[in-house]
Amino acid sequence: MSQISSSLSTNAPDVQADIEQSRLFNPDLAPVPPSKRKWGMLSFAALWISMSACIPTYMLASSLIGGGMNWWEAVLTIFLGNLIVLIPMILNAHAGTLYGIPFPVYCRASFGTLGANVPALLRALVACGWFGIQTWIGGDAIYKIGVTIFKWDPAPPTNWLGITFPHFVCFLFFWGINMFVIYRGIDTIRWLLNIKAPLLIVLGLVLLGWAYNKAGGFGPILSQPSAFDAGQPKAGQFFSFFFPALTGMVGFWATLSLNIPDFSRYAKSQRDQIVGQALGLPLTMALYSFIGVAVTSATTIIFGETIWNPVDVLTRFQNPVVLVIAMLALCIATLATNIAANVVSPANDIANLSPRRISFRLGGLITGIIGILMMPWKLIADPTGYIFTWLIAYSALLGPIGGILIADYFVYRRRKLNVKALYQMDGEYSFTNGFSIVAIIALVGGALPSLPGFLVNIHSLNPSSVPAFLTHFYDYAWFIGFAVAFVVYLALRKIAPKS
Repeated sequence: MSQISSSLSTNAPDVQADIEQSRLFNPDLAPVPPSKRKWGMLSFAALWISMSACIPTYMLASSLIGGGMNWWEAVLTIFLGNLIVLIPMILNAHAGTLYGIPFPVYCRASFGTLGANVPALLRALVACGWFGIQTWIGGDAIYKIGVTIFKWDPAPPTNWLGITFPHFVCFLFFWGINMFVIYRGIDTIRWLLNIKAPLLIVLGLVLLGWAYNKAGGFGPILSQPSAFDAGQPKAGQFFSFFFPALTGMVGFWATLSLNIPDFSRYAKSQRDQIVGQALGLPLTMALYSFIGVAVTSATTIIFGETIWNPVDVLTRFQNPVVLVIAMLALCIATLATNIAANVVSPANDIANLSPRRISFRLGGLITGIIGILMMPWKLIADPTGYIFTWLIAYSALLGPIGGILIADYFVYRRRKLNVKALYQMDGEYSFTNGFSIVAIIALVGGALPSLPGFLVNIHSLNPSSVPAFLTHFYDYAWFIGFAVAFVVYLALRKIAPKS
C-alpha cells in the first residue's frame, strides 16, 4: 500500500481536482485512490478461477482433440498457452496497480490521448462478440430448463433470424440480468465472482464424479492415441499443429492480458495481483479443460454419442430438482464470467470515446446492444472454427498492442507515468493531434506479417499465390506481432520521441 500511496502522491498529489474538468475525464476513468483498493490475492485468484471455469474452457480441448491431439497433449497445450499469456497479464497489470488507472487511460501513454481509442476499440469489439456468445450460452441454459421442466416445444415451426422465438426471449432475459449487474457496479461484480469461483469448480467436479461413476471410467477419448503418433494418420505432423494451437490458446486470454488494469487498479498491492493471477489462471484452465474432456469421453459410453456442450449433458438428467439446480449454477457462473471478462473492459473502452458523455454503465449498455447485433447464435454455430481460427486471427492484432504497451511502460518510460498528463489534451501524451504516429506504425508493422496467412485461412487468397513462409507466420500471429511491434516501437520512439 505504501508504494501505491507514494506513487499517487508523487505523480499526482491532487490529480482529481486538476483533471476533473478535462474532456478526457469521467469518474469511472479516474485513478482509484488507495482507500478504494479492496482486491487482495484471493480476489484475483477468484477472478481467474471464475473466468477460467466457464463453458468455452470446458469445450476448448475439443478443437485440439478434433485436430488430432490426445487428451493429455490438448490439456498440456492449454496449460502452456496460459502460462505464456500470464507474463504480459502480470506486466500490464503493474501500471493499473501502481497508478490506479484503467486500460484505456493506460493506452494514452503510448498511443496518445486520442489514439488510445484505437487499441481500446479493437479490444472492445472482440469482447462484444464474446459477450454475445456467453449471453447466448446462459440464455440457452434457461431455455433448456423450460424445455425439460415445462415441456416447451423445442422445435416450433416459426424461425426468427435463425433461432426460435422462445430461445430469443430466454437470451434477452439473461441479457437483461447482465445489464442489471453492470448497473449495480464493480463491487457487485467482485461479490458475484467470489460466489461463482467455488460454485462452478464444485459443479465441474460433481459432473466429473458422476461421469466416472456412470461410465465405469472415462472411456474412449482418454484411451484414444494421438493422431500424430507413429503409424497414425498424421504421424510426424505434431509440431505443425501444436504451434498454431498454442497461439490460439494464448489468444484465448489475449484480450484480458491487455485490459487487466481495469481490475488491477483495485489491487491492494503488486504482490496481490501477481500471486493471485499466477495461482488462479494456468492451473484452472488446465483443470477445467480436463473436466470437459473427461466428461465428454464418458458421454460416449453413457449416451452412445459424444456431447461436448455441458448444457446438453445436464439436460439428460432425469431428476428435475438436480437439473434446475445445476442449470442455475451454470447461469450464475456464466453471468460472472461474462461480466468480468466481456463487459468491464469494453464499457471502459467505449466510455473513453467521449468520457464526458459516456459513463461506465452506458458503455456497458452499448456493449450489450452490440453483442445482440452480432447474432452470437450464428457465431457459435461452429464453435471449433470460431475458437480456433478466430482466436488466432484477433491475436494478430492484440499481440502487437501488448508489445507496444509493455515496451513503452517498462523499457521506454521505466514505469514512470505522469498521471495528470494522461487526462490532458495538450499534455506530454498528446503527441501529434492526440495520436502517436510511432504507436500506429508499430501496430500496423506487428500485424502485417500475419495478414497473408489470415487471408489464406479465410480463403480470400489462393495458398499457391503466397510464399509458404508468409503463410506460416499466421500460425505464430501473437508471438510475431508482439515481438515486431515491441522492437519497432522502441526504435521509432527513440528516433521521434514526440511523434
